[in-house]
Amino acid sequence: MGFTTQQIHAGVEPDPLTGSILTPIYQTTTYVQPSVDAYLSKGYSYSRSGNPTVRALERKIAVLEGGLDCTCYATGMAAIQAVALAFLNAGDHAIVSDVVYGGTHRFCTRVLSRFGVETSFIDTSKPDEVRRAMRKTTKLILTETPANPTLKLTDLAAISDIARSQGIPHAVDNTFLTPYYQRPLELGADLSIHSTTKYFDGHNATVGGAVVARTREQADALRFMQKAAGTIMSPQVAWLTLQGCKTLSIRMDHQSANALAIAQSLEKHPKVERVCYPGLESFPQRALARKQANGFGAMVWFEVRGGTAAGKKLMDSVRLWSLAENLGSVESLVTHPVTMTHADVDPAERKRVGITDGLVRLSVGLEDVADLIEDLEQGLRQV
Repeated sequence: MGFTTQQIHAGVEPDPLTGSILTPIYQTTTYVQPSVDAYLSKGYSYSRSGNPTVRALERKIAVLEGGLDCTCYATGMAAIQAVALAFLNAGDHAIVSDVVYGGTHRFCTRVLSRFGVETSFIDTSKPDEVRRAMRKTTKLILTETPANPTLKLTDLAAISDIARSQGIPHAVDNTFLTPYYQRPLELGADLSIHSTTKYFDGHNATVGGAVVARTREQADALRFMQKAAGTIMSPQVAWLTLQGCKTLSIRMDHQSANALAIAQSLEKHPKVERVCYPGLESFPQRALARKQANGFGAMVWFEVRGGTAAGKKLMDSVRLWSLAENLGSVESLVTHPVTMTHADVDPAERKRVGITDGLVRLSVGLEDVADLIEDLEQGLRQV
């Protein structure tokens, strides 16, 4: 079946008791067992180790990503944590993309480091640099592509080949493109990570995370960590995310079309210094974007002439765009990464990887694109 059919039907079926077309919300901690000998015969005992509503979402995301299995978590960062705890031990070394979500950077530098795990932040868009960074103690490669917020791309097939040659997993944060546009496992990666808060939900209603695994061994390691650490997704969140999944492809296509039109408009604006969007002819890695993804996504960034002060003035002047940290929702959002999503990253490190003080990040929503462009133009007139 096609992706849009799968996003509606995969992993779910009408409730056998009532015929409800929607998966019920199993808001329970406890499952009564028929007998001692038949313990777990129905598959559930306690909701920290499994819940039917959450399991339906896990099955659906696994199908959409083309993976063996999926585990869902309380947040996207809980999903990152689960990958780290499942595959890293004290004394191990991890290679992580030099441009990643600020929370991932913070977790590596301020949490994993306390437990004897060393992280090297490497430009994973350059496979040779990844090869040079490999050590005998390297046990995980984690890439984020497109990267947050610079949209720098990593060649997933090339990095997966390096990981495979060393017998270690390659995990990919696939939040920005979702499996509708990019399927890391088909490109050789072992794990695909999502903040389901973003496009899977799509409505600013929940926080959640997911990890899809290629093999049974990897899936079992993640399932154990999910249960042991207790970083589980709630059934209410799973139910809402199941509903969001049904329109994922439709939303992504519309939002991406809006993003391209906005990027093209900004590229022509005299008050805009530069624009970055994978769908633009000017995007430096456009060939790779077309090679490993089926779409360009709905994230755009640009810089206003006049630097940080001008960028802040713009963000304080727009009316339709909401100044907020999230992304992927039906509402269009504008973010200043230096003061918001990446504030905890060392300023020198931000500068090194291209997260400039004047960078404005757009998460393009579903509004009429003419209204979004007009609001940006009236905001630019205030600069």
